[in-house]
Amino acid sequence: MTTEVRVPTLGESVSEATIATWFKKPGDAVAQDEMLCELETDKVTVEVPAPAAGVMGEIIAQEGDTVGVDALLATIAAGEGAAPAPAAAPAAAPAATGGSVDVMVPTLGESVSEATVASWFKAVGDTVAQDEMLCELETDKVSVEVPAPAAGVITEILAAEGATVEAGGKLAVMTSGAGASAPTAAPAAAAPVASTGKDVENAPSANKAMAEAGLAPGSVAGTGKDGRVMKSDVQNAISAGATAPAAAPAPVATARPASAADDAPREERVKMTRLRQTIARRLKDSQNTAAMLTTYNEVDMTEVMALRNEYKDLFLKKHGVKLGFMSFFTKACVHALKEVPEVNAEIDGTDVVYKNYVHMGIAAGTPTGLVVPVIRDADTMSFAGIEKAIAEKGARARDGKLSMDEMQGGSFTISNGGVYGSLMSSPILNPPQSGILGMHKIQDRPMAINGQVVIRPMMYLALSYDHRIVDGKGAVTFLVRVKEALEDPRRLLMDL
Repeated sequence: MTTEVRVPTLGESVSEATIATWFKKPGDAVAQDEMLCELETDKVTVEVPAPAAGVMGEIIAQEGDTVGVDALLATIAAGEGAAPAPAAAPAAAPAATGGSVDVMVPTLGESVSEATVASWFKAVGDTVAQDEMLCELETDKVSVEVPAPAAGVITEILAAEGATVEAGGKLAVMTSGAGASAPTAAPAAAAPVASTGKDVENAPSANKAMAEAGLAPGSVAGTGKDGRVMKSDVQNAISAGATAPAAAPAPVATARPASAADDAPREERVKMTRLRQTIARRLKDSQNTAAMLTTYNEVDMTEVMALRNEYKDLFLKKHGVKLGFMSFFTKACVHALKEVPEVNAEIDGTDVVYKNYVHMGIAAGTPTGLVVPVIRDADTMSFAGIEKAIAEKGARARDGKLSMDEMQGGSFTISNGGVYGSLMSSPILNPPQSGILGMHKIQDRPMAINGQVVIRPMMYLALSYDHRIVDGKGAVTFLVRVKEALEDPRRLLMDL
């Protein structure tokens, strides 16, 4: 009996993914739900578990391949497990003909025509084994590994790091069948990935996360097959306070010519990843497309803080989750959105789509960047339900476990820069949404109350909105209603 392993659902509007890593090979025994491979989309990493126990059969889609939803990845044969596939067979496969073999750019995916050479892990003259990773390419959405098409020696590299290559273009030339032993002098060239001392390449998502965090590969312990470093390992290392060695930037700094300006040796120039370029472009597109404007107000947090302090212990005891400020702000925004529905709407061509629900996006910081999980139907939830949802989504975000569905479909967003100490900011809209509320640091300030100067815990609020459908009156009214609800939380109970 044979069981098929297929691509799972990837999320709304996501139709394809790239195979980043296989953790099993033909002949390996697998247990049910054991992780077989890792797929990468433009936003999340998806693990594919074994649908049944048995023996790994044929692997249909290789690392670096682009696959669609429900595509066949591999097969699993029923059985107790067999001896691992012979290790010596691949070495003998390529004939020692000394023929020339081209290393080509693989298929990059639908509508993706070019990529950037991010890293070469081998140099000219290095001996490589068949399927050993030679380089990594970056597109707008994913990283693609390029394996060696045969065993042999690298004779020429045609596309250097940083070069832009087209799908089907030639990357390098190698001579097949020349040399069978593993390279001994080459590890220096492969240091960015293989510096752990293991003959195992890290997952592309892990390499990218380490580069963004400034971590050296050797500082992160891998939990993948044969000690392979996974993206989750990098996130755990960052959470544990891992820091990059001081000497890590040296190779980059020395790449500048000695005749450059005096400050050049102390500068580090790193090319933006294609993913970061895409993020930058989309943020700028948001500013260029929407008529974005920001209005400000401030809120006295005295009553909310007093109410929270009074009931936080009982709240935790009954609901099993802490009572935070986010549930108050979520409730206040839901209340204000009912009065000013255009802030909860979006533009679709020449139509305005009004939402009769509130899918609240809550921006959350993670070791690898900012994500916005969505709490669906927040307008129907209690304080406890909102706090539980925020806690659960936040934990999944930090662990890199959010699915595409969990980050799509939001109708309004709250961003809390105050947790990082921000006193004032103008948040950028999250298209196609028409409004985003920026929370900030709570700071004691002298305020005039009933003719007396008193010290109150104050917070600045910022509402960025799309002026194409939200007028100034509506935006100011929304922010005033949020302020009123927070300064007198009893208004939320009475829907005032």
